[in-house]
Amino acid sequence: MTRIFSGIKPTGHMTLGNYLGAVRRWVETDQHLGESLFCVVDLHSLTVEHEPARLLRLSRQTATLLLAAGLDPAVCTLFVQSHVDEHTRLSYLLECTAADGEMRRMIQYKEKSEQARAAGQGVRLSLLTYPVLMAADILAYGTTEVPVGDDQTQHVELARDLAVRFNQRYGQTFVVPKATKPVVAARVMDLQEPTSKMGKTNAATGGVVFVLDEADVVRRKVMRAVTDSGSTVEYDPEGRPGVSNLLEVLAACGGGEPDELAGAYTSYGALKRDVAEAVVEVLRPVRERHAELAAEPGYVDRVLREGAARARAMARPTVDAAYRAVGLLPAG
Repeated sequence: MTRIFSGIKPTGHMTLGNYLGAVRRWVETDQHLGESLFCVVDLHSLTVEHEPARLLRLSRQTATLLLAAGLDPAVCTLFVQSHVDEHTRLSYLLECTAADGEMRRMIQYKEKSEQARAAGQGVRLSLLTYPVLMAADILAYGTTEVPVGDDQTQHVELARDLAVRFNQRYGQTFVVPKATKPVVAARVMDLQEPTSKMGKTNAATGGVVFVLDEADVVRRKVMRAVTDSGSTVEYDPEGRPGVSNLLEVLAACGGGEPDELAGAYTSYGALKRDVAEAVVEVLRPVRERHAELAAEPGYVDRVLREGAARARAMARPTVDAAYRAVGLLPAG
């Protein structure tokens, strides 16, 4: 049986990149493929400096947006990571399985630790070990498939390695998962810096389209998008990253292939106008439904409470089995 797990960090407002690269696929495909779990991974937000009130607010907003986008609690399980203790219970066992060297080789650790040091901040130990918590998120549920973008495949590989290593040492306990990727727009780039990912935590937001941006704000950001030298519209991600990013966004919003769409345009202006309108229309129903759900906080709380209960029931047998496998004395 297919079991899917994926999560999103509430470290910032959800972006167009989050939506096109992951969330829409969760809604249209992944939640219908088998048993699917989608998680607001709030514990991962603690690896860097944060404001508690903002984290609380963004966690609720993220869960509400996932429902607004179309995740159906009657079809899938939606919950908040910190509401299910099995994540942290299993994480420590996997820390005892992982090696220091493989943690320090993780690309995101290298990048984020360098950024923290450059800003004169300390590097938290959790920044080094959080890929193990991510592996626990996945392995606790017997996950078979993890839908991820290109920047997260290394973390799924770590989860696979830890599952295999644990199974070899202590006996068959974990399912070994695999990463699955969307075909188009797996990684939407910043409109002002098209060689960088469109991220929730970017300090400069002029190139970041947020799901809750008003239509006029979306249009303004797209029309100001950086293109490339020259005047022809060509799909060339290496040589023409700005235009290629716009074509990928257009393809993700309206269908078609980026290289084929390029042939319909003779100017950057026309391309930008079409991209802007396509993005506005894709985000419109999500924004409208979010406004409705935000007015019903009791409903969102109930969905998360029931989702956590289902998740806990699924994860506990596997985590208990892992505790027994390593020789820990059962409680009670």
